[in-house]
Amino acid sequence: MRDTRPLLDKIPFPAIRRAKLDTLQVNVGYRCNQSCFHCHVNAGPNRTEEMSGAVANQVLDFVKRRRIATLDITGGAPELNAHFRRIVGSARKLGAKVMDRCNLTILEQPGQEGLAEFLAREQVEVVASMPCYRQDNVERQRGKGVFDKSIRGLQALNALGYGRDPALVLNLVYNPQGPSLPPPQGSLEADYKRVLGQSYGIVFNKLYVLANMPIQRFGTMLVSKGEFDGYLGLLQDAHLDANLDGVMCRSLISVDWQRFVYDCDFNQMLDLPLLRGSRKRVHLSDLLDDNIEGNPIRVAGHCYGCTAGQGSSCGGALKEAAE
Repeated sequence: MRDTRPLLDKIPFPAIRRAKLDTLQVNVGYRCNQSCFHCHVNAGPNRTEEMSGAVANQVLDFVKRRRIATLDITGGAPELNAHFRRIVGSARKLGAKVMDRCNLTILEQPGQEGLAEFLAREQVEVVASMPCYRQDNVERQRGKGVFDKSIRGLQALNALGYGRDPALVLNLVYNPQGPSLPPPQGSLEADYKRVLGQSYGIVFNKLYVLANMPIQRFGTMLVSKGEFDGYLGLLQDAHLDANLDGVMCRSLISVDWQRFVYDCDFNQMLDLPLLRGSRKRVHLSDLLDDNIEGNPIRVAGHCYGCTAGQGSSCGGALKEAAE
């Protein structure tokens, strides 16, 4: 797979600094039951990286010591980690809001019986990948049979109260099919709610639209098709300085399965560790007592994916989120 980091390192990006830390995003492993072509993690069934119980304990200690408001759990399919449910339950007891970046099909995976009920019982916010409301588009991006499994997963969550009960938040995530900017979040959300509601009786809270990042599997595809420079040019031309204040890395840190810390999940996939003095690698335990507010954030060309047009973050479009 072609590493796009050398290409991205050559592209300057405006300097930004950290604000107050309130979200710990934890990647508990790269193993997944799917292999989506746009995946910036390059996750799949053959990946073996997985967070250990010892590192999971360090995550929970950090949540407690730093009084983290939100624990955002991602992967791969995070639910495949053997410690996922313990992490969720313990974090909830500590008073943290927990988010699960769920691909929906995991709800039908053997060994995951009772997963939906567990998420509802712990009042976990589900952020579910659903790249389109049309079957052909979903299966082109994620594989045959994924659409029907995703619909059944959403219906199962709805049956438990997700999308209806204010305590059970269900948000969907959209990614473009190729090297283009996502459409306006508000109008696309209305289309999703209309089609999924009328056709399948599905309800949800919000739709997050995210730009595809030119890294890992998607970045390799761009390079192989000669579209890398064009896509980066598109992102740069659409950059808005006004989006810099809202990018997720200002209030979030990302931790990998080995406990190394990064400014965001995308930097994690590019192996761009968080800056802290002369240290090349920062462990989560190193930050237990450190106030990193005001510290510089590592940036490169891929960061334009978060500031182009309406902006893009783990919480969807920045402009519409602010409004």
